Amino acid sequence: MREDIDTVDGGAISDAAAVQRTLAGDREAYRVLVERHSRSVFRMAYRMTGNSPDAEEVVQEAFLRAYQKLENFAGEANFGTWVYRIAANYAIDRLRQQNTEKVRRQMPGNPGDDGLEVDPLSTAPDPAPSPERLAGSAQLAARMKEALETLTPAERTAVVMRHWEGCAIEEIATVLKSNSNATKNTVFRAVGKLRKALEPFAGTGRAARAMGTES
Repeated sequence: MREDIDTVDGGAISDAAAVQRTLAGDREAYRVLVERHSRSVFRMAYRMTGNSPDAEEVVQEAFLRAYQKLENFAGEANFGTWVYRIAANYAIDRLRQQNTEKVRRQMPGNPGDDGLEVDPLSTAPDPAPSPERLAGSAQLAARMKEALETLTPAERTAVVMRHWEGCAIEEIATVLKSNSNATKNTVFRAVGKLRKALEPFAGTGRAARAMGTES
């Protein structure tokens, strides 16, 4: 996570300075931090939750929790990494809660839950895609969404952070409260499940691009 420079009252300010000014009571400085890092947090949250409303809630809750715990941030190397971890942990908790509620409810006759959203942050459409291509993309997006929902919260977190966000194994292990070897196994297991689910698209190369695992 890089530390950009932004402005407060017309002057350049770093993440570290913005944190210090926020702790001194300058709320405008915290707004700078939110605007600077909210996009990367939203991208991760979207890919973990699969929809914009839940992703927005993860972003809002992450920055709220970061604000409430800002005094504990002093020893952290980077605010962006710190708030990203807070968001990832909250997203994991939401996924586990939703999985529990889904098992508990299991109500029949509710087919209106097909709200498939194509990731607006990762797709760049062709200048003139054919109807067949559009249909294939929609099918791939639908299959990817279904495949992600079969993963455990830890597996989904691991594959999103590793292959879509480019996070180091050590950073993922910190979020999962695990060790490096176990985290590598979680990533490997998640990728295997996704590849199996996306086998019908394997010949096109789109499956690997959708998973972020193309070489």
